[in-house]
Amino acid sequence: MQSWEKIGFIFRPDGRDPKMHSHATLPTAELVTGDVYRIYFSARDVQNRSSTFSVVVDLNRPQELLELNGRPLLEPGELGGFDDSGAMLSWITDAGAYGKYFYYAGWNLGVTVPFRNALGLAVVKDGCVVERYRGPVLDRSLTEPHFVGAACILREEALYRCWYLSCVGWEPAEPRPVHRYHLKYAESVDGLTWRRDGVVAIDFSYPGEYAIARPSVIKDAGGYRMWFSHRGEHYRIGYAESGDGIRWSRKDSEVGLTVSDSGWDSASLCYPHVFDHKGTRFMLYNGNEYGKSGFGLAVLR
Repeated sequence: MQSWEKIGFIFRPDGRDPKMHSHATLPTAELVTGDVYRIYFSARDVQNRSSTFSVVVDLNRPQELLELNGRPLLEPGELGGFDDSGAMLSWITDAGAYGKYFYYAGWNLGVTVPFRNALGLAVVKDGCVVERYRGPVLDRSLTEPHFVGAACILREEALYRCWYLSCVGWEPAEPRPVHRYHLKYAESVDGLTWRRDGVVAIDFSYPGEYAIARPSVIKDAGGYRMWFSHRGEHYRIGYAESGDGIRWSRKDSEVGLTVSDSGWDSASLCYPHVFDHKGTRFMLYNGNEYGKSGFGLAVLR
């Protein structure tokens, strides 16, 4: 059984900046130096479009912001593109000489259904985007006809391994259709072209569960460990283990983190990003309303 201690709330936009009007979704940590981290997040503008911004914190006192970057690293893409309504950073992967691969969930609005997602890619060096691919690197296909979304990508020697959100369909409902998605697995030799064999990593555990999202995978001496979001009525953080990263055993009861009695994370916990720093394991996560209430930090004791 894990035991996560909540360090507390870190950040949410105050509504004064029209580009960073609300939400701080999908927090993602990147080491800067020492104990200092840059935390990327997706915020929405006054037109409800998503861009990726960042704050800088010291893990010794993370609730004191060292920097708030009001200039977005990733903004919505070109008109009609897969990401013209939003670009939400999902994962950062070391690409060697190329720099860092910033994989992001691009989304655009639909008509018969509210939206669809795909996985985009930007190449970042020294904190600047040096290339951004116009089309998605992972999208709906012959065997996945609806959409794919936020992913975790680990580079293991010459292989990129990806765990990603995959929509299995929409169900009619009022006031709008309801999506159903779980997590699948893919592989690539270059991080751009992916082999997808339909392998389900984390599947639905009961009929009322309809959304499994934002995987965060760590490989350590005991094998692979994954934290993720899952929901029926409300989002909670789940946990699974695997010996090979392909076949997973869900152990949600062992996650050791639950909602607070009141406040920003009292109704929901979602979108975890787990990372290790100097022998300690940390988790960034969102609270109520899909990140509208902001994000916080927890430490594994």
